[in-house]
Amino acid sequence: MRLDIYRRAEHNGIFSYLAVPEGKPIPQEAINTDWLPAEQSLEVDDDVQVLPHYHIDSLTQQMGSKGYAITALKDM
Repeated sequence: MRLDIYRRAEHNGIFSYLAVPEGKPIPQEAINTDWLPAEQSLEVDDDVQVLPHYHIDSLTQQMGSKGYAITALKDM
């Protein structure tokens, strides 16, 4: 699958990340003017569950239930 990744500054130099399917807009419930493009057309295997560089866990589960995946800030 191919993903577009966005990032948003949190605190103390930490960023949260949002992954959406390539070319899809950020879903309405996640729209925030602070999201900035971080990477476009990131190719990942369909069975990948974790994107460690972006602190995203349960990738396919989040994509299936919400249509996007987001950083788990509790783990940062």
